[in-house]
Amino acid sequence: MIGYFAKHPTASNLLMLLILILGVSALPNIKRETFPEFANRKLQVSVIYPGASTSDVETGICVPLEEAIDGLAQIDTLSCESREGQGKLTVELEEGGNIARLLSDVKTEVDAIDNFPQQAESPLIKEIGRNDPLITLAISADTADFHLKQYAESVKDQLQKLPDISLIELQGFSDQQLSVRLNLPLLRQYGLSIEQVAQRIKRQNVKLPSGNLETQGKTLLIRVDQQKVTAVSLATTIISNTPQGGVLRLSDIAQVTERFEKDEVSVFIGGKRTALLKINKTKSQDALVLVDQVKQFVNQLEKQAPKRIDLTLTQDTAKIVEDRLNMLLGNAWQGILLVFAVMWLFFGWRYSFWVAMGLPVSFMGAFWLMSLMGVSINMISMVALLMSIGILMDDAIVIAESIAHQLEKGKSALQGAIDGVLLVGPGVFSSFLTTASVFIGLLWLSGDIGAVLQVFPQVLLATVAVSLIEAFFILPCHLYHSLLMHPQTAEETVKQPKIKRWFNQTFENFRHKQLVNLVERLTQHRYLASGAAFALFFMTISLLAGGAIKFKAFPSLEGDILEMRLLMPQGTPLDQTKKIVQRSVKQLELINQDLTLLQPELNGQPQSLIKSITVEYNQNGDAFEKGTHIATVRADILTAETRNSSIYTVKDRWRDSVGEVAGAIQLAFKEPTLGPSGRPIEIQLHSENLQQLSEAAWEIRQQLISYQGVVDVLDDLRPGKPEWKIELLPSASALGVDGLLIANQLRSGYFGITADEFQRGSQTLKVDVQLSDRDKSSLQQLQNFPITLNNGQQIPLASLTNITPDRGYARINRVNGQRTVTLIGDIDTRYANTQQIIAEVEKTTILPLLEKYPNLSFSYQGELKQGNTTGKSIMQKFLMGLIGVFIILSFQFRSYAEPIIVMLAIPLALIGSLWGHLLFGYDFTMPSMLGFVSLAGIVVNNSILLVTYIKVHIADGMSLHQSAVQAAHSRFRAIFITTATTIAGTLPILLETSLQAQIVQPLVVSLIFGLASSSILVVLILPCFYMILEDFGLVELKTS
Repeated sequence: MIGYFAKHPTASNLLMLLILILGVSALPNIKRETFPEFANRKLQVSVIYPGASTSDVETGICVPLEEAIDGLAQIDTLSCESREGQGKLTVELEEGGNIARLLSDVKTEVDAIDNFPQQAESPLIKEIGRNDPLITLAISADTADFHLKQYAESVKDQLQKLPDISLIELQGFSDQQLSVRLNLPLLRQYGLSIEQVAQRIKRQNVKLPSGNLETQGKTLLIRVDQQKVTAVSLATTIISNTPQGGVLRLSDIAQVTERFEKDEVSVFIGGKRTALLKINKTKSQDALVLVDQVKQFVNQLEKQAPKRIDLTLTQDTAKIVEDRLNMLLGNAWQGILLVFAVMWLFFGWRYSFWVAMGLPVSFMGAFWLMSLMGVSINMISMVALLMSIGILMDDAIVIAESIAHQLEKGKSALQGAIDGVLLVGPGVFSSFLTTASVFIGLLWLSGDIGAVLQVFPQVLLATVAVSLIEAFFILPCHLYHSLLMHPQTAEETVKQPKIKRWFNQTFENFRHKQLVNLVERLTQHRYLASGAAFALFFMTISLLAGGAIKFKAFPSLEGDILEMRLLMPQGTPLDQTKKIVQRSVKQLELINQDLTLLQPELNGQPQSLIKSITVEYNQNGDAFEKGTHIATVRADILTAETRNSSIYTVKDRWRDSVGEVAGAIQLAFKEPTLGPSGRPIEIQLHSENLQQLSEAAWEIRQQLISYQGVVDVLDDLRPGKPEWKIELLPSASALGVDGLLIANQLRSGYFGITADEFQRGSQTLKVDVQLSDRDKSSLQQLQNFPITLNNGQQIPLASLTNITPDRGYARINRVNGQRTVTLIGDIDTRYANTQQIIAEVEKTTILPLLEKYPNLSFSYQGELKQGNTTGKSIMQKFLMGLIGVFIILSFQFRSYAEPIIVMLAIPLALIGSLWGHLLFGYDFTMPSMLGFVSLAGIVVNNSILLVTYIKVHIADGMSLHQSAVQAAHSRFRAIFITTATTIAGTLPILLETSLQAQIVQPLVVSLIFGLASSSILVVLILPCFYMILEDFGLVELKTS
């Protein structure tokens, strides 16, 4: 077959053309994103319980939900969050489970619950994470809030008419309502209760069909239309008649306005009220294509928008995708050019061209296979393509170098091409099998990080499979024709550039003299040399074990958004929150003025470092609360490619300038979490005793904040709003008063009643009836609140009840049926390491707490859990892969001992990987581990061919010592070229100064330094290992 393709004039070119066409045709169908998508594994059941306290939500909502769902199969984690007015149950599917089946089962069980509180609304069940954020369109204006919202809704409708845009969420406003605020003294004067007023509004505000009228052969519809859809018309509603014969209208006893339900739900950019249109995408959509559509739409909209309207695109996730892919593509081209330059030093340029041509052919074939497998173009898949350069070039170089060696023996171009492939073909195919064995297990990594990283082996295996076809069936033909048409003569050799001739002479002199001498000496002192190699290995491992090299689940990613998250005690007025926010915004503006001066000029002016500042009240990604006491300030910063200041600089200066805020529970300065690893610190404590949980959380928090580099520590068991607890007096029952009557009337006055609900255009509005703010602002007014008895008599609340102060919790979380408090925090990686901090906290604080509170337990989430889960999974799959490698090599060499010698190249590679991390100051991360694992294929290939050549020379009649030295001499050229081309191909990424490269650089460090150390040690030490095996009679030497 190899001979057929080498001899056939068109077969190889047709096969290459087919692969290129398939790849080019598949490219438009492959979506682009930052990280690979992975299967959604979470469902959420949300139940609104208006006005209920946190403890009432726990007992009335969470406990029934847990009891209903607890017995279902496929559930990994069940957590329920109770907070004022709402309960949320999150169901996490176990890995490998069926989300559609679980959703159906959950719906069935939730629908069967019949013991929810009467006031609770119907449960809402949905999948979490089905959509990804894409970009946000901010619409700002100096205009009435209602007009702004109306304009934003019209823009939303226009956006949804675009071909691929459908998932848009309007934020910055709460629901509109017609607000009826009753005057309590006037209610008393007219003998009315709040419920009576609400009922009159409902009965007077109707729009109902009333039948048909048949007359003179015609059918006419009859309908009653008394619906009042504006505040002015609603105020004219007749509530009752007066004793004097007049009418009492709603406006006589209440203030009727149209307003937003919650004042704190608001967003500001540049001091202007803003509507946010948050545009999302489905998992299958291409981020860059959709953002391009949105940008074109906004460009057109700006030409038509009123002058007072400002349109700003923020939180552009596609920009991150584009920048990072462009960075990788740019480095890939540089790498390919460097690979070609290295090849040119050893071969002619035509020869080098056809060897290097295997890269685009393999990549195009991989793109076609990626489209079939549904793999996207993302950071991980692009890195896999770059990492595959080493393995691809390894196969091609081994074959090319073997063909060149056959030509040196005087064979013809055709015969040399065929014999060269046949000589090393079994070794190359065995190398492919060993590479596949290592990577196949990584296709099933565990955890969210594993779900992202498993794209790496998918792409790499696809690329290597295509490259094997290219190396066996395309490359030999091209090399044969290149040699046939342009044979290199001695005269052409003389005409080579001086640098090339000098390099080849120097290289060959080193290979023939210094290398041979060095290998001879080492094999003579093989036990000393082997012992030194083992000593170096164990010393290197101690770098990681001793903490000189730190471990981190995922590299820190520097993005383009910085947030200040504010959390004040519950009950803090909105005005106080606004003052703190305004001061922090002012400080940020001053910092921007200073740092903008460091930016390059754009149109003669320095480009502003901060593009926009967004203030969002009622929002804090860490708080799990809503209210007037929380806010987020978001700075949209220039991309990492265009800014001269690190985001750490902005964050540190902003934190220092704002300083301490009196009474603040949290004042965090952070980037929104990027990547799959989760929060650096996330510790869960479990117990049924809330007091124990609170005390334990406080102790752990105090310990955490004592470490340098640990910032923004927060727990979620916080005091709620101050409460007044009401209990009936024994005498109340004699008047026919019960708890339900008191609760309903108080609820009507203080929380409100929805008297009516109607449609106005595309909006659904409610008529909310409750007491005016001035009639419910003090304890005295609560004590005097009139309770209407069944006979119409009104009695003050204080005459029927005891009113005592109380305070509960803002939020109670339950995990797998147990009350749980979660501590979260961030790590400044410049000063601290998560693994080290947590190990010390566990030893000094958590374990003593478990002894102090026997019912207390703990668990890790976030980065720690994901890192441990995926780390263990990588090691398990890697060990399984090594077993597969051993089996393959054992079949090939017909030995149990020789495969061990070959596989010793893998730990030798770890030496370089770890020293590379120490040299560059990187933490050892999951991508670092993946880089090391990807080395296994390359370094084992080198070992296989070296051992094969030792056995070939022994078969030719050489002694073992001569064979070992000669094999090192023979294979050094191919090993050096493979190593040099791999390093050259990935070197641009290692030297990349862009912040976008920070996620892949640890992986590249593992590859480059691991390959360099393993290649050197394989050539020098592996012959020593082989001879030691022979000393003990563990290998069988066969001579011809």
